Amino acid sequence: MMRADLVLEGGGVKGIGLAGAVAAVTDAGYTPQRISGTSAGALVGAIAAAGAHGDRLGEITRRLDFRAVADRHGLGRLPLVGPAFSLLTGAGLYAGDYLLEWITAELAALGVHTWADLRLDDPGLPREQRYSLVVTCSDLTLGQLVRLPWDYRGVYGLDPDTQPVAEAVRASMSIPFLFRPTTLVHGDGFTSTLVDGGLLSNFPIDSLDRTDGAAPAWPTFGVTITTRPGVGDRVALYRAPLEGWPQPTALRLLEQLLTTMVVGRDQAYLNRPWVAARTIHVDAGTVGLLDFGISRSRTDALYRRGYDAAAAFLSAFDWDAYRERFRGDVPAAREH
Repeated sequence: MMRADLVLEGGGVKGIGLAGAVAAVTDAGYTPQRISGTSAGALVGAIAAAGAHGDRLGEITRRLDFRAVADRHGLGRLPLVGPAFSLLTGAGLYAGDYLLEWITAELAALGVHTWADLRLDDPGLPREQRYSLVVTCSDLTLGQLVRLPWDYRGVYGLDPDTQPVAEAVRASMSIPFLFRPTTLVHGDGFTSTLVDGGLLSNFPIDSLDRTDGAAPAWPTFGVTITTRPGVGDRVALYRAPLEGWPQPTALRLLEQLLTTMVVGRDQAYLNRPWVAARTIHVDAGTVGLLDFGISRSRTDALYRRGYDAAAAFLSAFDWDAYRERFRGDVPAAREH
């Protein structure tokens, strides 16, 4: 058995490509030990961590009805003024209820409800990190990045084993202004507002790396999703909610700020040779972040591109050569 850890980038609808890549990794004989994901990466990672690999992972993720994901709520249902109201008040254009219900049902079918169902028996890890999945969220109230379930006890005073996995995944997917933010009540009754982890770390490639100075015993593969210039996220981010409306300077500035925050920090990581050498790049083609009207044929094509990209990467990846090049001066550890 070959072991590997996985780090999955956020990408909205483009996450179908992530599923294809993860399926290829498992089909190649790797067994994921731990998975770290943000936004769509959190969703795909949760399904994989629950035990759905290969074709089964593809079948489950492609069952998601993207049109239903765009579930407007409250005054947001009103024509013309509704979308603007939702954006300006921060209530979120979409409720995200369908998304939570779908994740909850699919995980339950795989036997996963709370984080206790994903606990690992691994004394080599810190107690709070002994889980097969970790998802990244941005806590707007505390002004910090949080990783769930790792931070439930230390930051929120909560027992992670009693917290629903689906709610953490939904929080990680709460794109500001587009999806209604989620809330988390601390053990002392204080309430935090959680949104998409991509604001602070869309590609948390270092989240599963060892911190004790020892070399890893198995690889950590990252998976990123790219969109061809001029057709993707930066346009869809503000065009979808206000189709046909003028694009005000303030809204365009907001879009640019969000894009810089999401992409800039992680691009710096990708520029590092030891990160690039372990990262699978999936071409999303013309599929954008918010392409909720995507057809089944385009969904299948994106899944296939993810699968093929990972298969090609793995056919050329040499773990021993990677360790020699980047960790040759560090003794190998027995675990991780």
